Amino acid sequence: MVVEALSRRIASGDYPQGSRLPSERALAASLNVARNTLREALEQLEKSGLILRRAGAGSYVTQPEHWDNAAPVMAATGPLHLHVVRGILEPEITRLAILNMPPVTLDLLARIHERMQTETDAAGFARLEEDFLEALAQGTGNPLLSACYNLVITTRRQRHRSAMLRRHMTPERIDQQRQGYGALLSALAARDIAEAVDLVQQLLLEEQRLFMQED
Repeated sequence: MVVEALSRRIASGDYPQGSRLPSERALAASLNVARNTLREALEQLEKSGLILRRAGAGSYVTQPEHWDNAAPVMAATGPLHLHVVRGILEPEITRLAILNMPPVTLDLLARIHERMQTETDAAGFARLEEDFLEALAQGTGNPLLSACYNLVITTRRQRHRSAMLRRHMTPERIDQQRQGYGALLSALAARDIAEAVDLVQQLLLEEQRLFMQED
């Protein structure tokens, strides 16, 4: 929540690019949090490229030449925000990919799924899942949609999701996901839009259950 609040202030121009942030004491007071909590948030903002921290000199919003326009969006995006956007994009990406993807895309998806069969590490499996979905987005033939989904993929790699994976992606769950992507691959190969979209929605629902466990 602290990261999101500070990201919104930066994105809105409350803290302009190149400006020095208020002192840690002032920021902690304005956000009603402990200073150690604030320091953790500042560390995450620095990793995201939103600020530069200088020992003894404070924290500064990054200059335009260092600015990543997507960074404030990613930093302010929580798990629920991400899941909502995925629920909007992924079924439509699947539909368009079936209509437009060339055989080479289907071959790529099959190779990624083959690698899923031997991957047992939660983080490694999640990266293959992202590769699969990214290839599917590229298969739509729509460069703007693919670019939008690349932002979704990058946002998925935030630290909160890695922590969730360590807690909940057991070998049994990985096997379930593996089977789900196998069924999806078969539906894509058969060009069965209704079945493929339904399978994508099922995979999203399974991840939603993980978020509900977090609550």
